[in-house]
Amino acid sequence: MTAILVLEDGRTFTGEAYGAAGETFGEAVFNTGMTGYQETLTDPSYHRQVVVQTAPHIGNTGVNDEDAESGRIWVAGYVVRDPARRVSSWRARRSLDDELQAQGIVGISGIDTRALTRHLRERGAMRCGISSIDTDPKALLDKVISSPQMLGADLSAEVSTPEPYLVAAIGERRFTVAAIDYGIKSMTPHRLAERGITSHVLPATSTAEQILATGADAVFLANGPGDPATADAAVATVRDLLRRRVPIFGICFGNQLLGRAYGFDTYKLGYGHRGINQPVQDRATGKVEITAHNHGFAVAADTDAPSQTEFGTVEVSHISLNDGVVEGLRARDVPAFSVQYHPEAAAGPHDAAYLFDRFAELLEGRA
Repeated sequence: MTAILVLEDGRTFTGEAYGAAGETFGEAVFNTGMTGYQETLTDPSYHRQVVVQTAPHIGNTGVNDEDAESGRIWVAGYVVRDPARRVSSWRARRSLDDELQAQGIVGISGIDTRALTRHLRERGAMRCGISSIDTDPKALLDKVISSPQMLGADLSAEVSTPEPYLVAAIGERRFTVAAIDYGIKSMTPHRLAERGITSHVLPATSTAEQILATGADAVFLANGPGDPATADAAVATVRDLLRRRVPIFGICFGNQLLGRAYGFDTYKLGYGHRGINQPVQDRATGKVEITAHNHGFAVAADTDAPSQTEFGTVEVSHISLNDGVVEGLRARDVPAFSVQYHPEAAAGPHDAAYLFDRFAELLEGRA
């Protein structure tokens, strides 16, 4: 079945339907990971985005029942060049194509994903549409132009858990953490559990009083989709927690919220960072980590000198070696730190796993 992909600037790609037949719209972004497509598809941070895989061959390991990062696929659409014709992993339970169809995810295959990625790198992430039911480019372009933009989108409440739930520590419980779910991946509370930390996973709309009512020793601010500039209520909650000197660790969207709480602005990147091969430098040690990313926004903080904020001195702790984007913040006067990337690293790499140890050490120091 023929399918087309139309970008909001009018560029059109023609290929074959992959996954469910139909029509879908979202922000076109590219992921540079060579593996881990199941974790990508089920990451809530990809809500309302059409993901282009830069790796040409996708689907050879199929889909299993263990590696999903949430209970469903979140991408708005999926773009691959060469889908696997057969599954060749003993862990597979079904094919990727079958899973996409079962969950109603519209995709396209057989297009030049390298050309599409180069176009997005040059022009920036933009809205797009995929359709296998209406292959008129002009008609689809009109629909793309009328679809919502990612800039200004408040999405965390759409992917957050509606009710609190508990992820128990593995072995002896050492600490308890309130994890605010802005789009949390299942591997994150698991990484905390491995370190003896029980997580109360709470809805994105939780107040400081509701968070502290769990009796948690600290707060974890999770990843999630959307524009952090829209999250005023969440930022107010984080500021309330900082004033109470509650230990805080944030990642990705959580890093952006913490940055806003300090008083920094956020901004939309040209095409974002997405994949499991992004080089980041820890400025304290000079060590370079290969890290997992999924973000289209960043914190605008001074990378040359520490900043003075309502909560004391805050410094940029990590920086992207690709483009100099702020990749981490550390407060000197309150117990809070954050990174822009994903240290839970599903499906890898594991260079940044030490950050969970650092969080546990922070709590040990306050015990």
